[in-house]
Amino acid sequence: MSIERKVKEVNLLYSQLDQEISVFQSKSNLHCKEGCGKCCTKTDIEASPLEFLPWAFHLFINNKAEETLDKLNQNSNSICYIYEPLSLLDNNSGNCGDYIHRGLICRLFGYGASRDKYGQLRLATCKIIKEGQQGNYQNTAEAISNGLYVPIFTNYYINLSQIDHNLGNKIVPINEALRLSIEEVLQYYAYRPLPRGFKLPA
Repeated sequence: MSIERKVKEVNLLYSQLDQEISVFQSKSNLHCKEGCGKCCTKTDIEASPLEFLPWAFHLFINNKAEETLDKLNQNSNSICYIYEPLSLLDNNSGNCGDYIHRGLICRLFGYGASRDKYGQLRLATCKIIKEGQQGNYQNTAEAISNGLYVPIFTNYYINLSQIDHNLGNKIVPINEALRLSIEEVLQYYAYRPLPRGFKLPA
């Protein structure tokens, strides 16, 4: 499968998820605190290269892939490279530097569920939402146990891995996933025709 086709398939999966999350948000009334980027500052976030393939492809067609790869290779920070804090003094406030191309883990966290050891669905969200929206959170947890649909992490990662088994099942620290996704795109086009409409920099 070509890189372009994989990117298209990943974006279709994201489109489906975004619609499901929108419905879930409207029924649960849960929402992220405006300007909060605390979840992005965790240093142990893991992801697969495949979920950032649309991001890497976007960089490539805009002639920014090699430059970004160099920066990633020089970066020793464990916080997601794409995250943009509001200031050096307030790392917990900020936003995603390329929100439209954020990964699957970024989309699911807060509005997706995983199963506990008893097989029960548990909403995977942050302490800020749990405590700041306590009533809505408790009502939503009860609604989920009574059948309210919520996107499930495992299901989406299985669907993702069906697009590319190798890239979809390789779970690594997030900045490593970003690096591998760019390398995948660059290696693919090293000996293949460039995407239609792509122009090399002058």
